[in-house]
Amino acid sequence: MSDLTHFDPGGAARMVDVSAKPETFRLAVARGAVEASPETIRLIGSGGASKGDVLGVARLAGIMAAKKTADLIPLCHPLPLSEASVSFTLDAARGRVEIEARVKTAGRTGVEMEALTAVSVAALTIYDMVKAADKGMKITEIRLISKEGGRSGSWRRPGEPESDPAA
Repeated sequence: MSDLTHFDPGGAARMVDVSAKPETFRLAVARGAVEASPETIRLIGSGGASKGDVLGVARLAGIMAAKKTADLIPLCHPLPLSEASVSFTLDAARGRVEIEARVKTAGRTGVEMEALTAVSVAALTIYDMVKAADKGMKITEIRLISKEGGRSGSWRRPGEPESDPAA
């Protein structure tokens, strides 16, 4: 377990001490999707769902989740985020809502968990808001796309398309 930093030498869980690390710019991008019937995707895009603006609510839920990640994931550090954004791409023909979260901070530890949490909660919110129309939806492919900053530097998942930095 020597490479797993969330365990002490005896194997007990611990919060990693980052106090000696320098503050650096950190960015993480995560993606995921909600698969649903083409009719459900059109309903989401039209704004006609009975619970209201599905994507607007899901965007806010994802941003709020990024800010609350340390409350949800036991060993995450609470971080002062400088940006958290969530965007969506609807593809009715394929029956998908693509979700992307971008999270930034200047800190001693990365924001990968915050980006992944934002995508996860945005997807759960979409499901919740239209489950009456389509109980067969599937939340899928939640993954880290890229990260910048810190001791390990930049990393990008091979084969993933670039995201719009202005998004």
